[in-house]
Amino acid sequence: MLRKIARLFVIKTNWEAYMIIYALALGAVERGSVYLSRFPGFGGKLLFLACTGAVFMAGAKILDAIKYEKAQRLAAEPPEPATRPAPALQSAQPETADKAA
Repeated sequence: MLRKIARLFVIKTNWEAYMIIYALALGAVERGSVYLSRFPGFGGKLLFLACTGAVFMAGAKILDAIKYEKAQRLAAEPPEPATRPAPALQSAQPETADKAA
């Protein structure tokens, strides 16, 4: 039962990653706006940029991890055996009058 609950917190697809990155960005901008009001001037702007920059780095790491896990999962799967031979390709050349006669 705990394993099923733990699977809910695993990011499996890019769509889930984008939603999490969006939520991180909303929180970072909110925190950055607090910094701008608390520390007016250059210091507040630097803290705001640090908040949003952290989202860029975390988002890149999340997307890279998903790509890595997907490649690792595909490499671990054995290739599917061929159950039937591939169909032969037909010639795409039009029939000429010599063959028709």
